[in-house]
Order: sequence, then C-alpha cells, then structure tokens
Amino acid sequence: MNIATFIDAVKKHPDYEKVGMILCHNGVVRGTSRDGRQVSGLKVAVDHEKLRQIIQEQKKRPGIVEILVQIDENRNLSVGDDVMFLVVAGDIRDNVIATLKDTLDAVKTTVTQKTEFFV
Repeated sequence: MNIATFIDAVKKHPDYEKVGMILCHNGVVRGTSRDGRQVSGLKVAVDHEKLRQIIQEQKKRPGIVEILVQIDENRNLSVGDDVMFLVVAGDIRDNVIATLKDTLDAVKTTVTQKTEFFV
C-alpha cells in the first residue's frame, strides 16, 4: 500500500484542473481497542459491492473529482500497519472535508468488519 500512488493517480485524472484539494486518510492498527484493551493486531474483511456503491454515490457530491480507497484485507495486521487509505480530491475545502468524513464513516460502519486480536 502506497498513498503516493493514489495522489499520482488523482493528478492524472482528466478533470484534475478542477481540483483545489486532495485530502488523505491513512488508517493504522492502534495498540489499544476502543474499550482500552491492548491489541496485538487485527484482520479486516471488506464488502466490495457496498464499497463500490458508497464510492459511486459520494462521487456525485458537488465539487468531487475523485475518491480512491484501498483496504488491506484478509490478512493478519500488526500494530502500526496501514489498514486503509482513503483519498478524496475536489474543488474546495468544504466539499472535500465533508465528503472524506462521510465516506470514511460509511466505509467503517457498512463496508469493513474487523477482528481484533488481544494481548
């Protein structure tokens, strides 16, 4: 996984001249769960059809040029490993920030299922 590859892809997009902001999310494996227990790693499963639908829908938002998502799935990840890259490119800050937040929230709640491994 390499977020620079996503940024390069956005810069090659045919509508790149409309982009005023590229916003990136890099999710990593935390050392603790939300409830505070120590984590040794995790595994993520992805519903690709739901992911495709979310990206398709979010790209319809005003000012959005591109949305790219990569999730490291179906393998044991360790603390500190990259889990997900999300890149949103669009015209102005208000549109891009809101779209990244809404896309990320939708992915986390409906696309991915994680299994945490505890110490």
